[in-house]
Amino acid sequence: MALSLPPTLNPQRLMAWLSVALVLAAVVWWLAPVLTPFVVAAILAYALQPLVRRLQGLLGVRVPAFVSVVLVELLALLSVLGIVLLLVPILARELPLIQQQLPALMDLLQDKVNPWLAQMGLNVSLDMGSLKAQLIKYLSANRDDVLDSALSSLKLGGSVAMALLGNAVLIPVVLFYLLSDWDRWVGMLLDLIPPAFRPRFDDFMHECDAVLGQYLRGQLLVMLVLAVFYAIGLALFGLELALPIGVFTGLAVFVPYLGFGVGLLLALVAGLLQFVSLKALVMVGVVFGLGQLVESFFLTPRLVGERIGLHPLAVIFALLAFGQVLGFVGVLVALPASAVLLVALRRVRDGYLRSALYQPDVPPPATDETDHA
Repeated sequence: MALSLPPTLNPQRLMAWLSVALVLAAVVWWLAPVLTPFVVAAILAYALQPLVRRLQGLLGVRVPAFVSVVLVELLALLSVLGIVLLLVPILARELPLIQQQLPALMDLLQDKVNPWLAQMGLNVSLDMGSLKAQLIKYLSANRDDVLDSALSSLKLGGSVAMALLGNAVLIPVVLFYLLSDWDRWVGMLLDLIPPAFRPRFDDFMHECDAVLGQYLRGQLLVMLVLAVFYAIGLALFGLELALPIGVFTGLAVFVPYLGFGVGLLLALVAGLLQFVSLKALVMVGVVFGLGQLVESFFLTPRLVGERIGLHPLAVIFALLAFGQVLGFVGVLVALPASAVLLVALRRVRDGYLRSALYQPDVPPPATDETDHA
């Protein structure tokens, strides 16, 4: 049986759409560094738009729409700033402790590691004396030297610093305009969709919107629960910085693996500096091990839901792929973008299973003429 395309999707039109898609993909890949603030602002606008609508409904029609936009954007910026400022008490407490506890910590490491290497049959002796002297000299250096080193580092990485500063200024500006004219931008994009494809496109976008809404709401609940869990767990072990480290770790899990790894490292350093014993390793192993189990087997399946249903290998591949294309922003958008791709792949799979390519027409069995004689 010969396969034929629907009349609305003839070969010429299909090639035209594929060409447009390839050109857009090439432009996105080429302009990825420039598009970074716009992608971040678009994601934030999509997530914050329902809150803008709800706030506008509460304020009433007499209040200009931009007031609700400004209030929502200020709330979002303060939330992000609050997460960043959680690191201030952690660093302010740990940096002096590093200078005070470093000699004892390195002596403990030498006393524990050298006998362990001897038991393993390795004739290696770690000389921590010279390393300790160099680190103490560096930590006790003159502030002018530290300032000079910082200034030279800024000169070397000036382009990176300027890019970060530019994005920090540009993202709120783009976010404001996207939130203010959200309906107009969406309408302009919908006008580009051919009328023949609008019903399917609207149905697809409705399903994507449901999946992304479930992902965002569920992820927010996971972050709040983990923030409470890590703060209480570290406090039970007596860690003085339990509250800021626990809250930061819980909220930072929005960035897969990276947030968890940074929180674990902060807790390990703080525990080693405070306890100067193996209790820090036990604390980190118990609290963060249980936290990872609770998140993987209970919180994410229950709160995020099985509707997204990405396999762990798919999650790792998505993080690497989006990170390679869009950098750090790609890591942020990997999971929600993968959820949208999963919806598209489900529809492609269902269409394939219903197509003649998978279920070709089978001619009816031939009847025996002798039976009718």
